[in-house]
Amino acid sequence: MKLIQILKVAVIPVLTVFSFVSASNIALADYLNSQGSGGNYRYELWSTDDNSYYYVKVWLYEASPESDQYTTSATFPSSREALIYFDCNFAEKNLPECSQ
Repeated sequence: MKLIQILKVAVIPVLTVFSFVSASNIALADYLNSQGSGGNYRYELWSTDDNSYYYVKVWLYEASPESDQYTTSATFPSSREALIYFDCNFAEKNLPECSQ
């Protein structure tokens, strides 16, 4: 009888806390914000769930989005900067930002 009481008092609350901590880590994810193309490449713009940074996944235009053959950019503080990176380095656009 005492073993059951110990389980109720000690083990169950610990497991409950653990399940909440695990659930909150699972909820964190990156989100697809937009997709597009330029030059011979396609991109997906991704952000963290709190929009603290953005990055771009880049494929050759003919490649499947499910393909592992993509390049992931560095991280950027805004979606604008991430898309400028794509335009300057892959889409070969001649933007004023590209010379910086």
